[in-house]
Amino acid sequence: MREISYDREKAVAYAHKWAFGRNPRYFNFTGFGGDCANFASQCLYAGIGVMNYKPLFGWYYNSPDDRSPSWAGVKYLYNFLVGNKGVGPYATEVDLSAIKPGDIIQIATYMDEFHHTLVVVESDGSGDPETLLIATHTYDSDNRPLATYDIRRMRCLHILGGRNW
Repeated sequence: MREISYDREKAVAYAHKWAFGRNPRYFNFTGFGGDCANFASQCLYAGIGVMNYKPLFGWYYNSPDDRSPSWAGVKYLYNFLVGNKGVGPYATEVDLSAIKPGDIIQIATYMDEFHHTLVVVESDGSGDPETLLIATHTYDSDNRPLATYDIRRMRCLHILGGRNW
């Protein structure tokens, strides 16, 4: 297995392109629990270029009926990214000040459980939610300040890179 770099610029460009639209290659899960993790996975894939086809615990999308739980599920995406030792992207949880464009933030707003995934499109490295901008689906946004969310809990995932065969 070899390390591959994560192209943050491609991930962010994808986020900007599709923040208010839907790539027809992917199913829109908005009416089925939300499209935020699906959108974040698409952005990650744009920046890493490989999927992990390990049944049940991988990270992949072929169709709405042939995908991993981690592709479109908030908690499953988190579990995959922080636990991945195989092919595909991997991440570590960091403080908000360490977040970079192309990274992922997951939030809980009206309940304790994390339920929304955001893609960071701009960060000045200060950790200031006013200057950290995100893109997301379900409640479609682009260049939205993180500070505009009523956040009960938050976890920040810094994408370290990826692996491929």
